[in-house]
Amino acid sequence: MSKKSTIKKRFVIEGFIALFIAISPLIFYSYKYLPQEAVSWTFLGITFTENNFGDVSTAIYFYLTKVVPLFLLIIWFITSKDWWYHAILIPIAMYSFQLFTVLNYSNSKRIDENEILYVIAVTMVIVPIVYFIRVKLVDKHVHGIDLEAMDTELQILKEKEELRKEREKLEQRQKTASKKM
Repeated sequence: MSKKSTIKKRFVIEGFIALFIAISPLIFYSYKYLPQEAVSWTFLGITFTENNFGDVSTAIYFYLTKVVPLFLLIIWFITSKDWWYHAILIPIAMYSFQLFTVLNYSNSKRIDENEILYVIAVTMVIVPIVYFIRVKLVDKHVHGIDLEAMDTELQILKEKEELRKEREKLEQRQKTASKKM
């Protein structure tokens, strides 16, 4: 019974994701159908204001140009099974910082300009991680280098060397003991 409920739950979630992806162009361009020159607009009980953009249509335009790609990138990040999916975090960070700037807009006439500094910091963390994963995969699948097998083999060699040294010590003791007798 729980397997059926899990399948239903997954089907519903994947259905909502597919529906959002399918209607994302409609959502993205929906600002064109808003009342022009309006200072506020109410939709489903939520009131949107102009937020220093001049009118609601412009404010919603800036919100949607950040939110829709951000959600699509998040869906891509969550559903990706590729080895490089961490690189998707860079545009996610970029759109997140841009959305934060747009939501806190205070008539500065500067949008999407200073976020690059924050994105560079995120990129400096993400790129080495992705490169490290790539190197590990290339070593394993392209060059046939299995690092775990190499570590195991090195451990065995160390143990053999330690045993050889112990044997030499025992032989040395045996020689000195036989000379004393």
